[in-house]
Amino acid sequence: MQISKTSRRILADLLKSETGQSFHDSRQWRIGTALSGLSREHGIADLDRLIATLSTSRRSPLAQTLVEALLNNETYFFRDRAMFELLAKQVLPRLAEARATSRTLNIWSAGCSTGQESLSLALLFAEQAPRWEGWTISILGTDVSAGMIEAARNACYTPFQIQRGLAVGQMIKWFDETPRGWRAQERLRKMVRFEQHNLLDALPRPTSFDVVLCRNVLLYFDDVTRRQAFDRLASTLAPDGWLMLGAGETSIGHTERITPDRALRGLYRHTSFVDARRQTGPARNAAGRI
Repeated sequence: MQISKTSRRILADLLKSETGQSFHDSRQWRIGTALSGLSREHGIADLDRLIATLSTSRRSPLAQTLVEALLNNETYFFRDRAMFELLAKQVLPRLAEARATSRTLNIWSAGCSTGQESLSLALLFAEQAPRWEGWTISILGTDVSAGMIEAARNACYTPFQIQRGLAVGQMIKWFDETPRGWRAQERLRKMVRFEQHNLLDALPRPTSFDVVLCRNVLLYFDDVTRRQAFDRLASTLAPDGWLMLGAGETSIGHTERITPDRALRGLYRHTSFVDARRQTGPARNAAGRI
């Protein structure tokens, strides 16, 4: 679907202003899908004229619909399962020990899309219920898309969605088949709160999170915006908390506040926490061994 350079610039400016994301070449294919339906709905065959209306009406339903159509909402249950196993076997046991007094955990899934990541986290705790009895577990899922948050709150998935990442036993035990699809049971849904939120903005209720998952979100930011995002993530992460990024993402070269966890690949800590731990670690002998 052909549009002018001016129209592409309008789309890029709109996406950046509303989400902070850049209009990469990987998004070009979405233009046709997004605009074809909107042009029919609004009866405007001239796509450049359709897009031109956005330059003076960025808060219109048309503009918001187009922005959401350009977003990448790819997700599925237990995506990159090895990372969830790392959480279950390494991170959560350490947090259980560190938070033994408060018996409270706060977890944030940023860029949660239709909610599968947040519900996967809920499943980790639900399947280890005896260990977490008496604990207050708070899981927050946020996304810039209002449509995705509505879908996440509904927690109803098609046969294709429900089978991506879930074992048959998990699907039958924790989801109910309905005429509209497979819906997460209330005991799972009540563990997660979903809110529309732009990662670059402050959360409406400041919280210190023990674990933050922000996977495959930073890929769509330019260098300046990515640094801003890391500042936001660092400001919400507990001093001894863990940050999980996507496989193709890293903090290196983008922030001084967050450092890779050398022992747990794919996880990140506050740089100040890592430095303090090194300083207070076991003394080394003359040969340099611990």
